[in-house]
Amino acid sequence: MSRSISCNRWHGWRSAIACMALVAILGGCSGVGTGGTGIIPSSLSGKVADGYLVNATVFLDKNGTYQWDGVEPSTTTDANGAFTLNVDPADVGRYPIVVLAIQGVTIDKDTGSAVTSSYLFSMPAAAVSGTANSNFISPLSSMVRELMETGKYTSMQQAMDALNTQMGLVPGTDVVADYLASNNTTLHTTAQNMTILMGSQMSQILSTSGSITTVDVNRYRAMMGTMFANMPSMMGSTAQGAMTTLMGTMTTTMSNVPATSAGQPFKNMSAAFRGGMMGK
Repeated sequence: MSRSISCNRWHGWRSAIACMALVAILGGCSGVGTGGTGIIPSSLSGKVADGYLVNATVFLDKNGTYQWDGVEPSTTTDANGAFTLNVDPADVGRYPIVVLAIQGVTIDKDTGSAVTSSYLFSMPAAAVSGTANSNFISPLSSMVRELMETGKYTSMQQAMDALNTQMGLVPGTDVVADYLASNNTTLHTTAQNMTILMGSQMSQILSTSGSITTVDVNRYRAMMGTMFANMPSMMGSTAQGAMTTLMGTMTTTMSNVPATSAGQPFKNMSAAFRGGMMGK
């Protein structure tokens, strides 16, 4: 709210004080649309894909639980898989973004149908940007985030380089870029296969009660570690046979990871990535 106030018509010291008080009160209205905080929110915009995902839940994961707590900034993706998330400017690049694709609700534009299994994507905090449409969240950005969570890399670039090496890609390939916009079929097919594997394990990772979905983060990270060690088998359209075998391996791996009880801290899952860390 912006108003112009003239104090010329006021006379005497009592009137001057009253005028200053009125200006101060009206000045407190300057934070329009900010809930009275006076903070103008930043817009984090981007897209979500394996194929672009419609009606997926997107939120800023401020407490690191991989699940929406009812207060964290959240939104849903539109008909093009795009989202805009309004957050405190101080939070940009400080927290990761998490996406939940919901069984029977979220639509994958690759198929035009609702997804048959729920699954979870994320983007590392270091990749989150306030630049328009710069936040592309996919299975590959999720893998980069989990590599960084191991504590074995000092920068996101190092984690991206490790994933490039594991996948046998040309050095410098931007694995967190929008592979659909650039028509990178190798990354798109890999992301599709990763999503299939992720969906196959979610019964051991996600638990839904009413509108609340809880996430067993330790099992999720163990799943991502297994996938990382087997990335070459998920690349290409001929990967289906290898994926069937890998799916069975992953199911066994998940069942051997003790379920996380409420309030139990997350374990350091770096050991889950050891098989593919290239000696790091």
